[in-house]
Amino acid sequence: MTARFELDQIDCRYGERTAFQTRHLAIASGELTAIVGPNGAGKSTLVKTLAGLITPVQGEVRLDGVALHRFADRERARRIAYLPADSRLAWPLIAVRVVELGRYPFLKPLHGFTDEDGEYLDDAIQRAGATGLTARRFDELSSGEKARILLARALATNAGTLLLDEPGAALDPRHQLAVMKVLQAEARRGVCTVFAGHSLELVSRFADRVLVMDQGRIVADGPPREALSPPILSDVFGLDAPKGITPPDWAMG
Repeated sequence: MTARFELDQIDCRYGERTAFQTRHLAIASGELTAIVGPNGAGKSTLVKTLAGLITPVQGEVRLDGVALHRFADRERARRIAYLPADSRLAWPLIAVRVVELGRYPFLKPLHGFTDEDGEYLDDAIQRAGATGLTARRFDELSSGEKARILLARALATNAGTLLLDEPGAALDPRHQLAVMKVLQAEARRGVCTVFAGHSLELVSRFADRVLVMDQGRIVADGPPREALSPPILSDVFGLDAPKGITPPDWAMG
């Protein structure tokens, strides 16, 4: 289970405004990649571009050497699991039905879930820490509980690529830490795992590679200690951190 993205001469725009540009970017399995930057830097745009939800006005995105736009929707849904930042689903569904959506790209016409599907679902629910939530209505869950159910849905796909936009934004510290451990484990087992986040402390603790964005461009790319260097923290984030970012004690467990 490996995957590799390549982006060449990419220009993404909202109207006349440039949201994301890069001459070349490659992201592959084997490391947990974090995308950070101030609000409006282009983090979500990059994640959506990788997911095929935004089509660049210029350039090409390739997944394993094939242009992303050439994949049929069903095949792309099998290969890319995407977790948006927004969990505003209003459906009065039992939460387990939301998780099951992660297996729908694999269902055959007129067939129900197989035993293998059930194993993927059970495993995803457990890893997302959502075991006690599946029998409740999704629209009655808290924002943090919804986030765990949606993470389980993404994991249930068992795709070679996992893209997440602010996966821990609605979670308390304990569950933020649990999610980061899940993402780290996914990367270790060969999933191309990319997430956009705001917590520089968690990024510095868990990410193997950090892309720092500012005004739609990648201004630093490397291991956390290099990408989140004091000059970058000052120039991009306005932080006075001469010793860099130090994870809090709770993030070191």
